[in-house]
Amino acid sequence: MNEKITIALAGNPNSGKTTIFNNLTGARQHVGNYPGVTVERKEGRLKFKNFDIDVVDLPGTYSLTAYSPDEVVARKVIIEEKPDVLVNVVDASNLERNLYLTTQLKELGVPVVIAMNMADMAEAQGIKFDYQLLSQLLGVEIVRTVGTKKQGIDELLEAVIKVARRKSDLPEKQVKYSSEVEEEIKKIEALLNEDTSVTHEAAASLEGIMSSRDNCLKRWLAIKLLENDKDVIGTVKSQSGAKQVLEQLAKSQEQLKKISGEDTEMLIVDGRYAFIRGACQESTTFTEEDRLSMTEKIDKVLINRLLGLPIFLGIMWLLFQLTFTLGGPPMEWLDAGFGALGEWAAVHMQEGLAQSLIVDGIIGGVGGVVVFLPNIILLFMGIAFLEGSGYMARAAFVMDKLMHKVGLHGKSFIPMLIGFGCTIQAIMATRTLENDRDRLLTMLIAPLMSCGARLPVYTLLIAAFFHESVAGNILFSIYLIGIALAIIMAKVFRKWLLPGESEPFVMELPAYRLPTIKSVLIHMWERSWLYLKKAGTIILAASIIIWTLFTFPIIDPQGNEFESANVQMEQSYAGRIGKAIEPVIAPLGFDWKTGVALVAGFAAKEVVVSTMGTLYSIEDEDALAEEEEGSVKSFADRTREKSGYTPLVAYVLMLFTLIYVPCMATIAVLKRETNGWKWPMFTIGYTCALAWVVCFIVYRGGLLLGIGV
Repeated sequence: MNEKITIALAGNPNSGKTTIFNNLTGARQHVGNYPGVTVERKEGRLKFKNFDIDVVDLPGTYSLTAYSPDEVVARKVIIEEKPDVLVNVVDASNLERNLYLTTQLKELGVPVVIAMNMADMAEAQGIKFDYQLLSQLLGVEIVRTVGTKKQGIDELLEAVIKVARRKSDLPEKQVKYSSEVEEEIKKIEALLNEDTSVTHEAAASLEGIMSSRDNCLKRWLAIKLLENDKDVIGTVKSQSGAKQVLEQLAKSQEQLKKISGEDTEMLIVDGRYAFIRGACQESTTFTEEDRLSMTEKIDKVLINRLLGLPIFLGIMWLLFQLTFTLGGPPMEWLDAGFGALGEWAAVHMQEGLAQSLIVDGIIGGVGGVVVFLPNIILLFMGIAFLEGSGYMARAAFVMDKLMHKVGLHGKSFIPMLIGFGCTIQAIMATRTLENDRDRLLTMLIAPLMSCGARLPVYTLLIAAFFHESVAGNILFSIYLIGIALAIIMAKVFRKWLLPGESEPFVMELPAYRLPTIKSVLIHMWERSWLYLKKAGTIILAASIIIWTLFTFPIIDPQGNEFESANVQMEQSYAGRIGKAIEPVIAPLGFDWKTGVALVAGFAAKEVVVSTMGTLYSIEDEDALAEEEEGSVKSFADRTREKSGYTPLVAYVLMLFTLIYVPCMATIAVLKRETNGWKWPMFTIGYTCALAWVVCFIVYRGGLLLGIGV
């Protein structure tokens, strides 16, 4: 029977941690959330020699000081789940900054192996490392890796096994702070030794650390207390016997402030960096110090004050052009396939409710969503490429000046960009923001970014009502309006709802690198598979419900059959719902059928499309069997003929879908992230009101100007 080892991957964002994780686990990975929080948790498994190795990918974090939720989660996983080995992935080209996290991992007393990643990029910049000497100085095993080329992966696993079996002969090294700081650490440690209840109760509250790490635990607690770590101070305060420890903490902080003139937190930071600099200076040499790196050369253009914003808009425009243009042919093939399937089912099934459910409800509804999978794949592939290349951080940097004017900073723009893929992931990405007010404000505007679920609505309406020569521009305009509205609402909320200045921060600009095909494909597949799963679960259920609401009752109150299918639909349960809300949406150019689709879209935005698919199939029982020039009529053709929309109404419907209430899953995540229903209900209310106002202005303005009518 194979021996089991659990390892956790820790590292700074953009250190190549995800690439190492993918190299280790390949397709043997699954994604969920950490218990009790909506931070994404990736786990995988592999076999190496006689070992079964479980791999946990921790959230990317710069430190373990618990400023942000991601840092809290990473620290709790290390303490509570007690991995056998921590693999610390560091960017070799930014070694000093990355090793700051390493010093904190070592202070927790968990065995650490360093994967010196992107070593080829560092070497190309003229940086040479003495790996053996650096290992000795840091007291950890170090393995040279190049994740994009799969170099060093077996050596990394060998080092993990060596450390897990406690066979490493490296001396234990911890950061030694200044004599004054060490003296105060010892005073607090002494009290923790005298009153072990504080140590053990604090450890129990944090789910404890293995008994063999007790000494590290006491030192770690003392350092964290001196750092003013709110999480640890709160934990210690809640324990019996904490009074003496907290009194000594206050005295120690006052003493150190008096001696150095600096806060203890800064003294701890300085001590760690002094340790890191000393180790790096001994083991690192620079052969070409004055040469501009390729990243610096590219940045001279991409983040130029004048060119940066136009280039960003150009890249996004190109992404949406490719999404629509390249996705067109495979979308048509899928559409024809589902049309043929519906035709076959209509011919081979006995006419009745069962046939209608299969043809109109399931094939018409779910098929109407699945046909847009090629566009979704292309969009997610493009986003994965931009993330992996390092350009996403540049986009945030370019937008930083504009974001500051509305009370946010460029770092908030990264969750907004992630929102192009999924609003839920965008809300989760706000966990990297340290300030609670900035985080809440970013969460409130994130739903205004066009997620992938809205893309089927745009694609259907653009294909039906706009010429292919302008299709990409129409799509780009919708995404651009979402960004503009998010920025405007951020300004409004900052002024009236969440006043205050945004906190300054340093924007990290990682080195450019060409993402691996495997990494891009894994990201693309994960998100596309979620889309397909949604089509097979939520959208399937919604399509059946919508079909039921449109189909029943099948006889009028007098017990007679309805005189026509259209009359029956108007008198159906869905028809009554649509008629009830029609007066509210009629000023926007929408009829009751559109109202039903928009209400159904609250479950998931793709359901707007599946509702249309079901509706138009029921409305014309022969629609799927009709042939024009030898081919089954496409979904876009039926939408154009049956909806009664003009291009103006189609554009307004795209705008409304962009702005109005996010899906139920987003609302649920927002409720968990804000610990209550106040902000989710506010989000539902303001997005619906904003959607109505914006669409009214566009529709009425378009009518006055005679545009798109």
